[in-house]
Amino acid sequence: MMDTKPGSIDNLLIESLAYGGNGLGHYKGKVVFVPYTAPGDRVQCRVVRQKKRYVEARAERLIAPSEYRRPAVCPVFGQCGGCQWQHLSYEDQCAWKERIFQDFLVRKVGMDPAGIRPMVPSAKEWGYRSRVQFKCLNTPEGFQVGFYRRGSHYVIPVEHCPVIHPSLNQAKEQLRSWIGNTRWAGTVPQIDLAVDDQERVRCVVHCLAQDVERFVDHLKALAASSDMAVFVQTGRKNSLRHVCGSLELIIEVDTPRLRLGYGPGGFAQINLAQNRAMVQEVIRALVSDPPTRVLDLFCGMGNFSLPVARLAQEVIGVEAYQQSIEMARLNARLNGMDNVRFFTRESYGAATIYSQNEPVDLVILDPPRSGAYDVARELVSVRPGRLLYISCDPPTLVRDLQPLVNNGYQPVWSRPFDLFPHTHHTESITMLKRE
Repeated sequence: MMDTKPGSIDNLLIESLAYGGNGLGHYKGKVVFVPYTAPGDRVQCRVVRQKKRYVEARAERLIAPSEYRRPAVCPVFGQCGGCQWQHLSYEDQCAWKERIFQDFLVRKVGMDPAGIRPMVPSAKEWGYRSRVQFKCLNTPEGFQVGFYRRGSHYVIPVEHCPVIHPSLNQAKEQLRSWIGNTRWAGTVPQIDLAVDDQERVRCVVHCLAQDVERFVDHLKALAASSDMAVFVQTGRKNSLRHVCGSLELIIEVDTPRLRLGYGPGGFAQINLAQNRAMVQEVIRALVSDPPTRVLDLFCGMGNFSLPVARLAQEVIGVEAYQQSIEMARLNARLNGMDNVRFFTRESYGAATIYSQNEPVDLVILDPPRSGAYDVARELVSVRPGRLLYISCDPPTLVRDLQPLVNNGYQPVWSRPFDLFPHTHHTESITMLKRE
């Protein structure tokens, strides 16, 4: 390799893929990260950021394509920031995710590779997303609905997104027709869409207009003839206004099926089939040695609490978002489960409080992408017998596991799940036991 001009690298060989989705090569002793490349590619790239130990670059010319490359399905792949790996076969994507995930656990936590179970691929490669946030921008060319360009707030308009459920693509176009060419088009920065297991669609339209009541009336008149549930949000989640349609979407988990509702602003996994697979994995891990008393932290609307309650004597669920706790309580009642209690509070401190009078023998953690390091440190003192950590981010997973493995907990097994085909993201479940 040699410099062809300042700030460029010629004939860089992409050797592997890194967490984050970038291709990885080496140049003058430094690691070089290049988005949208494949192992085996030779590229000419432009350096966009220099760091002490690595370089970030942008591919300007594909000199020799890798044998692993395939044509991307989406016409805006490489512009939209949503997908990183459409140019790889789905089989190769899963293989790289499994390899990267295993590397995190072995290198950062010292886990035995034999305890890391194979990746569970998504049943659907396309059309799997049940939730999506569209970014909006009103332009002289019309009301644009799409996604941000990678690393920016520039809206890339999208006619059809191949990874979201077909009903959401249809709903997007319906909303664009309702909002475009109105005086409110410039006041709508975002539209949130979700679909449930019965294929009912819900939308939350974010609106910053002063005359929001008129906008609500406008949507109500148009939505009356549709099957879509519509809400308008003018600020934080507590500013939601119900326009029309059902308040809840319904997902199904476990066998026999539990039907769980979640409201606007609440959380459900974006890949409903894979969520069922994860719940099944948890139940399979516990059925031969059922827990007695369970604490489910970041419990949401009861996605894990209620299936586990079929095995345990008592389950306590904790979640900071009040509306999710209200839905969890309703879900417990509707499914006839009386051994579950739900509380609105932060997860940190809950293990100490709810184990004061009676020990908890299993703690389930399902934190957001930021992880739960403070909770992990608290659990070192509380010392439950088993922990199940559901993670959506390998770097925060290994960070949070470190205080546990350094203080008497042993990772027994871990399994990655692919909930997000064509992206670098990996969900996982890790079981730890106290030595």
